[in-house]
Amino acid sequence: MIRIGLLQERKVPADNRVALTPAQCKWIQKNAADVRVIAQSSPDRCYSDREYLSAGVEVKQDLSDCDILMGIKEVPEKELLPGKTYLFFSHTKKEQLYNQRMFQSILEKKITLIDYECLEHDDGQRILGFGFFAGVVGAHNGMMAYGLRTGQYSLGRVHKQQSFRELIHTYFGLKLPSIKIVVTGSGRVAHGVLEVMNLMGIIEVEPDEFLERKFSYPVFTQLKGADLYEHMDTRTYNREDFHTHPEKYRCKFLPYTKAANILMNGIYWDPDTPRLFEWEDLAEKDFTITTIADITDDKGGSVPCNLGDTTIQDPVYGVHRQTREKTEPYLPGSIDIMAVGNLPNELPRDASRYFGEQLIKYVLEDLVRGGSPIIDRATMVRNGQLTERYSYLENYAKAR
Repeated sequence: MIRIGLLQERKVPADNRVALTPAQCKWIQKNAADVRVIAQSSPDRCYSDREYLSAGVEVKQDLSDCDILMGIKEVPEKELLPGKTYLFFSHTKKEQLYNQRMFQSILEKKITLIDYECLEHDDGQRILGFGFFAGVVGAHNGMMAYGLRTGQYSLGRVHKQQSFRELIHTYFGLKLPSIKIVVTGSGRVAHGVLEVMNLMGIIEVEPDEFLERKFSYPVFTQLKGADLYEHMDTRTYNREDFHTHPEKYRCKFLPYTKAANILMNGIYWDPDTPRLFEWEDLAEKDFTITTIADITDDKGGSVPCNLGDTTIQDPVYGVHRQTREKTEPYLPGSIDIMAVGNLPNELPRDASRYFGEQLIKYVLEDLVRGGSPIIDRATMVRNGQLTERYSYLENYAKAR
C-alpha cells in the first residue's frame, strides 16, 4: 500500500491551493486499490477538512506513516520528515539564497525531492503549473487598476468570486473605452491573459496595426518571441538559440511603449535576457503605458520598474516616472504596477483542480510505480544525494 500525504502549507503567508482536490483523491482511491491519500489537517486550504472527510479521505496531523508527501510551496526545514519523498515547488534550481538552508536540510535528512517545476515532457514543455490562472487573475487585476486610474469603468476583486465561472459573469455588460493593451509571451500565463481579453470582448489586432492605427474600441496585440527579440548580428530570431544565448539578442518592444495604455507581461526572464524597456524610457513624455500587470513578477526584471511584490489584498502600487520611487497608485506622475507573486490564490479551487488533473494524468501512476524518465529528470535529490542532472548545485548545497 502506497500512502500519499497532502501537506498543510506552512509557509507564511499560507498558500490556500492544494495538489489534489477531495474529488480527485476519491477518484484515485477508487481506481487504485493500492493507494491511500491522507490529508494533513489545515485551516487555510481552499478545500476544508470536512470536504476531504466527505470524499473518504483520512484527515490527521501526523503524516509520518506516509511514503510520499505533496505540498505546493516550500516546506520549512523544521517540518521536513527524514527519509521521505517530497513533491513541491522548492524554488532552489536557480540557487535561490532564501531557500538554501531548506535545501541543505533535505540532503541532511536523506530526503528525495521531486520538484514540480522540473517535471517536463520530452520536448521540455512543463507539465505542472498555475500559469493559466496567474494569467487570468493578473489580466483582471491589470484591467481593474486601469479602471481605477481613469474612472472610466469599474471591476471588482477576483478573490470575492467563488469560481472562474462566477468571475466570467461579472464581465457581462462591461463597457470598456478605446484602450490599447499589449500582451507579451506565449505560454500558460499568456493563454490566461488572452482568455480574459476575449471574455471582456477586447479585439485582437496585428502588431503593425496596433502601432500604426487608432481605434474606436478596445484592442490588444500579442507579442511572442519573434515579435520581441532579434539577434544583434543577424536580426533574426531562433527560439532555441535565444534561450541558450539571450545575451546575443536585443529587444524590439520600445515602439509599443509609445502606443499602448496597458502592458500585460507574461514572458519568462533571466538576468541575461534584455528588458522590455529601461528606466530612462519610462521618464520620456511619449511613454504612454500607465498600467503594468507584471504577471511573471520578476523584481527589476523584464519590467525594470517592478520594485517588488504586492499582496492579494493590496495588489497595486505606483512608481514615480522621474524619481523611480514607490508611491501610492493612480497618481498623475506615476505608473501603476500590479506584481503579486501568488495570483492563482485568488481562484484557488479552479487552479487546484487544473493542477491535480495534470498531476494525475502525467505523473501519479509512474510515481506510485516507482518512477519514469519524466520523474527522474525532476528528481533533484535522491535519498539525500544530488542527482547528476543537478550536480551544479553542489556548492549551493554545501555552503554555510
